[in-house]
Amino acid sequence: MKIISVNDFYKDVSAGAPDLNSKEIGHFDVFDLKALIAQMKGKPEMPYNRRAYYKISLICGKDTAEYADKIIEIDQYALLFATPKIPYNWIPMGPDQSGYFCIFTEDFLNPGRNGVSIDELPIFKAGGYPVFEVSSERSVEIALIFKKMISELSSAYTFKFDLLRNYILELIHYGQKLQPASASYPMHTASARVSSLFEELLERQFPIESVGQKLQLRTAKAYADRLSVHVNHLNKVLKEQTGKTTTEIISDRIIREAKLLLRQTDWNISEISYCLGFEEIAHFSNFFRKQTKLSPVEFRS
Repeated sequence: MKIISVNDFYKDVSAGAPDLNSKEIGHFDVFDLKALIAQMKGKPEMPYNRRAYYKISLICGKDTAEYADKIIEIDQYALLFATPKIPYNWIPMGPDQSGYFCIFTEDFLNPGRNGVSIDELPIFKAGGYPVFEVSSERSVEIALIFKKMISELSSAYTFKFDLLRNYILELIHYGQKLQPASASYPMHTASARVSSLFEELLERQFPIESVGQKLQLRTAKAYADRLSVHVNHLNKVLKEQTGKTTTEIISDRIIREAKLLLRQTDWNISEISYCLGFEEIAHFSNFFRKQTKLSPVEFRS
């Protein structure tokens, strides 16, 4: 699964990115969806991919939102919050599509990383459900915030980026006070997607190519949190799809990588242990022996 960068986004919508990409400022932009659809010649559908930026959208029209394993049918108005951690998709189901959306990086919302990480906010936490149906009246209120963003972004006001950050936070807090939309679960589709996303997350961590590289996800719960599903649901899906538990699949992949590193590199056991996420060599040795009946040293020799 491709990770869509900010620059990839601008290529997809055939728009020139404003000069806001810097470590000091980060990146922010806001769009009128109807105008963008006209610019894209009526092709607003987004592929199901993971984005390397945050996105808040007000969608007006009949649509389907796919977020992790959740499929949400939108009849009229919805407020959507997207995080780089979870793949998502939006499929317009009718001819009349309108609304607004903004994209931004964490560096923009929290310059210098002096405050709370955006991923600690309830609406962006792993396991969340950030799609909210809203009334016509509320859609007008939300649209007004986006219109202020558009006006402010084009202004010459010295502190406009501070004001734009406040507008983003206003949308976040607006969403956190709403109840999430209900989701439909075509089980074969949802299960296949969870299984596919799990495999993609697992394989993305490999191969281990340097002694400074370290596995970030090693437990069933870590994967479940990243996929926004309960760990029991992930285990059930993978057991049905593969005949193995989440832990068994993770262990199989780690042991396969461990064998490759022992055979094809001259790294010492401590370095291999660290790369594979073990804090102690003894833990790695016990794990390896349990899986292969040999110690790492015996396997290498």
